[in-house]
Amino acid sequence: MTRTKEAWIKFLATRVVGVFVDTFIVGAAYLSAFALRFDFAEPVSIGGWSAVARSYVVVSAVYLASLLLFGCYRFAWRRINFGELPRYALAAVFACAVLTLMRYFMPNVTLSHIRPPYSITVICFVFSLSGIVAVRYLWRFYMAFGRKDAELLSRDEKTFDNSVAARFFAGRTVMVTGAGGTIGSEIVRQAAAAGAVKILMVERCENALYEIDRDMRRGAKSVSLVPLMIDINDAARMSAVFAAEKPSVVLHAAAYKHVPMVELNPEEGWRNNTEATRSIAKLSVQHGVERFVLISTDKAVNPVSVMGKTKLAAEKAIMELDGPTSFCAVRFGNVFGSSGSVVPLFRSQIARREPVTVTHPDMRRYFMTIQEAVSLVLQAASRSEKAIYTLDMGESVNILSLAEGMIVQAGYRPYVDIPIVFTGVRPGEKLFEELDISEKSAYRTDMAKIYITKSSHDK
Repeated sequence: MTRTKEAWIKFLATRVVGVFVDTFIVGAAYLSAFALRFDFAEPVSIGGWSAVARSYVVVSAVYLASLLLFGCYRFAWRRINFGELPRYALAAVFACAVLTLMRYFMPNVTLSHIRPPYSITVICFVFSLSGIVAVRYLWRFYMAFGRKDAELLSRDEKTFDNSVAARFFAGRTVMVTGAGGTIGSEIVRQAAAAGAVKILMVERCENALYEIDRDMRRGAKSVSLVPLMIDINDAARMSAVFAAEKPSVVLHAAAYKHVPMVELNPEEGWRNNTEATRSIAKLSVQHGVERFVLISTDKAVNPVSVMGKTKLAAEKAIMELDGPTSFCAVRFGNVFGSSGSVVPLFRSQIARREPVTVTHPDMRRYFMTIQEAVSLVLQAASRSEKAIYTLDMGESVNILSLAEGMIVQAGYRPYVDIPIVFTGVRPGEKLFEELDISEKSAYRTDMAKIYITKSSHDK
């Protein structure tokens, strides 16, 4: 793939800006070197500040030529990493060596305007290298901090009115299963922000539970946090927690979610995703839980994978139960950047300059940011219907286009700097997920982006 005319213009413009910035950095380093060497007094012995200014022209030219020679202008600043540091160090060493040789072979004082003193050359080397590298790293961190997931999703991130959810959760005891996962931990944060008085954080992974507990205790002062290191399949311990804590809302996010892994371990997928859900749902009925929310997936729609079938079975299991508990399931697609998903995988591959692996050029998926998804989950929880909700996730995203966009965003060129290879569709995967919110498949609710999935006899 070659650059378009617009890409070339952008490439050249950014490099010209880089040259100007480096010229300023070398100038600041050179001036600082003289200031330190001569105790901030004018260097009269070498002709004063005017001579310094004239010699700076030579020094900056040597540094810029060295940076160009060692390929420091080939790539965008935001792609700098530790592997690139030797390139900049060698360029600065080469510039320092050239200036040192100029001083050695041009001892005549009348040539002082083109050959700085040895001490100045060494000090300038330290300051210039530090400044050039520091500016690039600062820019990289700024770009990483300012990078929006919505840019890759080709849409604006949605914000929602959470006042209804806040009124529902205020003063309640909430149980969150899978509390240390990407979705579960955000549910904990948003439930606390909505006014829950106590949050029971159920998580079997010790480190994940430690992280969300530590994170919450730094900021959440008005909510009681109860970290519970429990496997949801342990019915006896879960029953004891329900009896002791009496949660009024259960947000069930714990599940196996990786299609290939569940495909290879179907019995464990069924035990964890379906039977554990059935068990916790029955405990919710026995202990008078008011609202039970199952975090489901678009893969439960006409499932072809074991994972999708276990989630569909979990949905059916909770819908078959009666009693004081109002049950619902919330279906949505991929959470952008969630652990183990395609986005962290791509970022890891790009950071290591490895080929980015895409299963199929036509593969498409629905994506939401974690904040969007959980905000809608909490709104769905505040409703009262026994229903399977489908969230409006906008247009599906082509995974190949996503990979190309992430490579560009990291400062590289797809297929040139970083290859993209196709690995083939894995067992249990679809090219397109069937998250349908059309009139034939779902009812619109009074909450934006939340739809009630029609049952088969309604269609």
